[in-house]
Amino acid sequence: MANSKQAFERRRDRVRRSIRKAAGERPRLSIFRSSKQIYAQIIDDAKGHTIASASTIENDLKGSLKTGADVAAAAAVGKLVAERAVAAGVKQVVFDRGGYMYHGRIKALADAAREGGLEF
Repeated sequence: MANSKQAFERRRDRVRRSIRKAAGERPRLSIFRSSKQIYAQIIDDAKGHTIASASTIENDLKGSLKTGADVAAAAAVGKLVAERAVAAGVKQVVFDRGGYMYHGRIKALADAAREGGLEF
């Protein structure tokens, strides 16, 4: 029987495979969620570099947040990454939730990124 890490990696790989098929030329908004922080970055897979990123460990957000591991923190990160992406000229992305379920912090980040101007 597979352990939870292997199951997570299988889910992540399955999600990324389907995203690469549907993405076309759009960059992907990739999410990493730990128990204490949340990170988001917009990656151009064709060129292999990061266009914009945001996380709860940045000094801009760290002082204004109660903790880096709640829905409010995820929404702040989503809004910040969307602002940085729009400033870099990216409007359309494909959402890569990794192996995480689409609820809670992941959903809050996605909704805030949509409100910030990203389309996915």
